[in-house]
Amino acid sequence: MTRDNRKQDQQARAAWMYYVAGQTQDDIARALGVSRQTAQRLVAQAMASGMVKVRIDHPLARCRDLADRLRARFGLALAEVTPAEAGPAGVAMALADLIEGELSRPDPQIVAIGTGRTLRAAVGQMSRLDCPQHRIVSLTGNIAPDGSAAYYNVLFSLSDLVTARIYPLMVPVIAATADEKDALHRQPGIARVMELAGQADVAFVGLGSMDPGAPLLQDGFLTGAEVAALHNAGAVGEILGRAYDAQGRLLPDEARVAAAPLPDRARTRVIAAVHGPAKRAPALGALRGGLVTGLVIDEGSADWLLAQGDAA
Repeated sequence: MTRDNRKQDQQARAAWMYYVAGQTQDDIARALGVSRQTAQRLVAQAMASGMVKVRIDHPLARCRDLADRLRARFGLALAEVTPAEAGPAGVAMALADLIEGELSRPDPQIVAIGTGRTLRAAVGQMSRLDCPQHRIVSLTGNIAPDGSAAYYNVLFSLSDLVTARIYPLMVPVIAATADEKDALHRQPGIARVMELAGQADVAFVGLGSMDPGAPLLQDGFLTGAEVAALHNAGAVGEILGRAYDAQGRLLPDEARVAAAPLPDRARTRVIAAVHGPAKRAPALGALRGGLVTGLVIDEGSADWLLAQGDAA
């Protein structure tokens, strides 16, 4: 064992005794045979390294009521509402819990993963899991427009945390041309990954806006003119790179979309995570169109959705 490994083991032991066992720093110092100052430093180093992840399990009554109303209004199988005070971190933590719950199931299953800022933040909140019985497959491309690994693709970050088999989709979210997309989809390895994605038991996805702040524009997959054209055609959001309107109808212009198709909601639980005003219209469209079967959302956005009148 190296010196660094011994140091990390000490940090982990000190953090466990402090946060889980509820022992004092004096107790930790005696157990580890170090000074009180060293024990304090070990706990602080464990927190600073990201080894310690704090979660508070306290289902607030109002958030629970909003979740019940969302499920009833939109026919959802799952709804989680996080307190407004928690900000985007609250949605990320709730999503992390859901993903961990799926990967902790004993029976083998296929978990499909999309991309986006909230999903990436959720993976950052997850603990390490030994789950070799499962398979995790990417729904969206892992390649950025310049050929590098896409920054907001979460599959590679997830692969550092779990022992499940990982299946990346080595394509861009949106190809430069329709011919390029078709050529990529004819590759046997890519075709196999897309077939596996279609067999997913559960999928976690993000919803993008279709406005000047659209993630597809920020990440370089679409130009400003292309986003404006989609917006003028009625697009309010996108899911896996595919634009849809206020009623959740997918727009026909997707010849360049290289991501896997949205899984069949009759077979796959499709859970979307959204936060903030920019994602409210995309969330409403996705719910109206039945594009998702589950939703993790902040309290303010849940209020907004429920104030929009009929679901359809």
